[in-house]
Amino acid sequence: MDKNYLLLANGQSAGIKNIPVLTEIDFDRECLHAIREEKCHVSAFFAVDSGEKTLLTAILADPGVRKFRVLQTPVSGKFLSLTPHHAGFNRFERDVFESGGLIPEGHPDLKPLRFTGGHAGEMEFFAMQGKAVHEVAVGPVHAGVIEPGHFRFECMGEKVYNLEISLGYQHRGVEKMLLNGPDKRTMHLIETAAGDSSVAAAWNICRIIESLGSLEVSENINLLRQCALELERCANHIGDLGALAGDVAFLPTAGFCGRIRGEYLNMSAVLAGNRFGRNFLVPGGIRYGSDAAVIREITAKLRIVMPELWNALELMFNSPTVLDRFENTGTVSRETALDLGLVGVAARACGLDMNTARDLPGGGFAIPSVIDTGKFNGDVLSRAVVRYEELKKSHEYLLATLDTLSCKISPSAVKIPALQSNAICISATEAWRGELCHTVITGDDGKFKLVKITDPSMHNWEGLAMALRDEEISHFPICNKSFNLSYCGHDL
Repeated sequence: MDKNYLLLANGQSAGIKNIPVLTEIDFDRECLHAIREEKCHVSAFFAVDSGEKTLLTAILADPGVRKFRVLQTPVSGKFLSLTPHHAGFNRFERDVFESGGLIPEGHPDLKPLRFTGGHAGEMEFFAMQGKAVHEVAVGPVHAGVIEPGHFRFECMGEKVYNLEISLGYQHRGVEKMLLNGPDKRTMHLIETAAGDSSVAAAWNICRIIESLGSLEVSENINLLRQCALELERCANHIGDLGALAGDVAFLPTAGFCGRIRGEYLNMSAVLAGNRFGRNFLVPGGIRYGSDAAVIREITAKLRIVMPELWNALELMFNSPTVLDRFENTGTVSRETALDLGLVGVAARACGLDMNTARDLPGGGFAIPSVIDTGKFNGDVLSRAVVRYEELKKSHEYLLATLDTLSCKISPSAVKIPALQSNAICISATEAWRGELCHTVITGDDGKFKLVKITDPSMHNWEGLAMALRDEEISHFPICNKSFNLSYCGHDL
């Protein structure tokens, strides 16, 4: 333990008494120094009631030592906002204010985040002045099956000067329902908090329970979990790329990807018993076993569908009309991405070399290589190409790993033991959107006293808002789809 913070590996647990409690001035200085000078980023930021006092808690991912830094400071009623110094704290501080009533003094735009008191969307929006200014309101009700969210554009003519995004319509109180777990509802709530990231979320909570309960998991089990995660990544990236093609009316790729995505969901069903990978990961192991026949079936399906996938994507990326719409559209600079604390696809598309699987390893087994981010400039095309490159890496990993798993792997669900009391455990996974982080603090009885879920969308919604600055409003659909953020993953 360093005198200013506790270092925890991904999935490692420790007693909460080991977390250094700093003065607020030292806490702020330590957080900002880590972000500005040591390339750390905010993985979670919340307040926890310790009984005698409220402790503001920062969890910073440190790629230099490949661990989390954890530090706290006592606060009473208010604290100095860090948002003016680093915009990545913005949504976290709004959450602290909304959920616990603590006031971040000096916060530049303290508005509701999830509208936990109801009346979602009812707030004072930013407004430009001038006779030529007009507002365009989109949502919260959208066409088709799109989740609800409100987008308020400030425009002059077709040009967008500001986009303000108001969410909260999907707030279900997931974090509160997880308290006093783990119990029979825990895995269901975790997997459906943001249903398109079920495997990544389940792995996080399994890793936490396994750490707090001293459960061992074999390397082969972890390799199967990683394969399930890569199938989840593939299905979502393929769906996104197809939807991007559809948004610019490039129907060949849109049609092909819509069908091909289903093939990957079916492969997930073969491996996990569910097309979305649900109920596959359980604390201590997996619910359904695997054998040579299962591996052969998945491998054969991969080899059949891969040429079709690459052909469909090459059609799009070689089309001048598509490139004309994607290139230099919705650009977010590297500097802006750093200040906003973007993660995952959105960050890598801006040239940031970030990947949780590499920077916060959590299992002692092989993980997919990360891509070269130096060639990207933060536009729609960059976000599309990042997905394309990640698909290639995921396929390389799947074929290589499945080839080593021809032996029979039995189901290994176990009874959850009593968990370590008064402890903290943090687990992060590189989900398909980016870093998905879960933090659990247990009480005297070893039950969940606090659960904080940080979906990658929590970091990235402001990136979408910045992507629309000085853009034509007609570019919004492809900018929005190029980020494809989660409403329910944010609202929780």
